[in-house]
Amino acid sequence: MPKPLIAITMGDPAGVGPEICLQLLANTEVCELATPVVFGDARLLARCARQTGLPAPKRIISEIGWAEKCGSIDEPAVLDLFGFDAEDFTPGTVSAKTGAAGYRYVEKSIEAALAKQVAAVTTAPLNKEALHAAGIKYPGHTEMFAEKMQAERSCMTFFCEEMICSLVTVHIGYQDVVPALTTQRILDVIELTAEAVQRVRGKKPRIAVCGLNPHAGEHGLFGRGEEELIIVPAIEAARAKGHTIEGPLPPDTAFIAPKRRAVDAYICLYHDQALIPLKALAFDTAVNTTLGLPVPRTSVDHGTACDIAWQGKANWRSLVEAVLLAAKMAK
Repeated sequence: MPKPLIAITMGDPAGVGPEICLQLLANTEVCELATPVVFGDARLLARCARQTGLPAPKRIISEIGWAEKCGSIDEPAVLDLFGFDAEDFTPGTVSAKTGAAGYRYVEKSIEAALAKQVAAVTTAPLNKEALHAAGIKYPGHTEMFAEKMQAERSCMTFFCEEMICSLVTVHIGYQDVVPALTTQRILDVIELTAEAVQRVRGKKPRIAVCGLNPHAGEHGLFGRGEEELIIVPAIEAARAKGHTIEGPLPPDTAFIAPKRRAVDAYICLYHDQALIPLKALAFDTAVNTTLGLPVPRTSVDHGTACDIAWQGKANWRSLVEAVLLAAKMAK
């Protein structure tokens, strides 16, 4: 089978995105299974290569020639979305200029995916402060892709060897979590997760749903009946559709080792309920993906790390894992 062409967005130029993209382009493990094309700025990548001592990109494709050449690319490459002054910015410094550039790379990758010019998209990290400084108000990649790809339903899910977690709510404050929880939303996330795990792992998953309150509400003692009124009906509806599912589980014991061995995927109700155990167990290898899109999209599970950007210190393993998962999902 031909190797899938994967678009890799370069991320915020001031962060670690450029250097981990340079590492990726030279990674033989990835190139055996997929053909990566970095959507970014060739001049900026060349500057980053000089500064970090990493290999410079070998093949550069202009934006003008992309539509004609994308069907015949068989080696790692860079799609040069020139428009950012590679010399006129300071690495590691958040700015509207870098926020706008990072957003443009994402927009172009979505256009290519919808045009079926690439089989999947993998994203390097954006900086939310830089995005907002540029007037771009999306909370993150997940919301960008869901809106621009007009997904009827979608969710953020994390894959790693230790666990799989899907989020019912994502980038909102704690006071906004309960109003955002509905039985239908939880059921949608259960179904999206079951479909994805079946596709990636080749098995019908055993799914666990976390409770919202301490001790999963202790039968109504804690909270305002969210478990009984919202979460349990979603679990019952999922069971009626044939899913193997349990819960609501007390969140403080849901992720202990014996339970992880008995569960294929978790449904978590808010951001940190999933991300705290996940990053404690697999910070360097976890992969973020958006389910429910017409084209697979995966991402690293870390931020722009501006404090170490352009120093050759960034760990690129999460990006490798993200591209490998994208290639698997694309096939």
